[in-house]
Amino acid sequence: MFLYMSLSPSRLPYFLAIARHGGVLAAADALRVSPSAVSQQLSRLEAEVGHALVERTPRGVVLTPAGREIVELAETIEREIDDAEHRIAATAEDAVGIVRLGGFQTFLTAVLAPALPRWRAELPAVSVEITEGTRGTLLRALRSGDLDLVVVEYDAAEAAPALGAGVREIPLLDDPWRLVAPAGSFAAMEHVELERLRVPWLGVEASAATFEAVRRVRAPLAGSTEAHTYGDLSTALALVAAGEGMTLLPQLALQGALPEGLEVADVPGLGARRLALRHRLGRHGPTPAIQAAIDFLRASAASFQADPATDVAG
Repeated sequence: MFLYMSLSPSRLPYFLAIARHGGVLAAADALRVSPSAVSQQLSRLEAEVGHALVERTPRGVVLTPAGREIVELAETIEREIDDAEHRIAATAEDAVGIVRLGGFQTFLTAVLAPALPRWRAELPAVSVEITEGTRGTLLRALRSGDLDLVVVEYDAAEAAPALGAGVREIPLLDDPWRLVAPAGSFAAMEHVELERLRVPWLGVEASAATFEAVRRVRAPLAGSTEAHTYGDLSTALALVAAGEGMTLLPQLALQGALPEGLEVADVPGLGARRLALRHRLGRHGPTPAIQAAIDFLRASAASFQADPATDVAG
């Protein structure tokens, strides 16, 4: 039996393609990405699982026992996503109305916004009104009835914020924390060791999910210093690129092109940010429109794949 406490689901489609097509090159062709991107995802997945997943032979790759178990896991997730899509299609026939959805920047820009064309195609009679806000603001709007659904974030190692009466939480995605530091900070380090870094930590506003993660990671580090305080992710990236300090940022915040002057590391033990969907239960359960939105958001989060270009070695 294998344990996958830090396994990233976004890597599973890459491994499933390798298993189905017999190798990295064929998988890259099928996924329309570079072979190096597939190889990187395979190496990361093997590191997370702690076992070799394939054996390379002259005729291609052969799955190891751990690899066969991971394939089974990936196929199960794939079936669940397909089932969710079918449920969405079935629900869409009766789903009519407006869904007021609240969320925060990285979820809205990296996960939801790219999926909105598919929302319009699959839920043509369900309009969505999007509101961006902090966790506290979103939860208050949910309690007051000003929002129907909210996506909240918190460090997965901390207790979830109190639900309140009549509120249900549905986990969507565990977004791994990455260490972001000025370029050159990891020089001469084969593996990044936090206690050896001589870069100050950036301060974080207490309302941000990053605050708890940084406090947790810094706690055992003797002599760590702090510089500045930020609340916005773009401010954090700018300060790091300017050489002012380092911090933790979630993978979703590191999609696409990043400023020059910084580097990103995947360090064991950083944990993840949990993204969760919350809604009021109501006496008769969610309306068809809200249920359709819930199913759509769960499927979108389950199928989300991080940009391989920002997924760097630790």
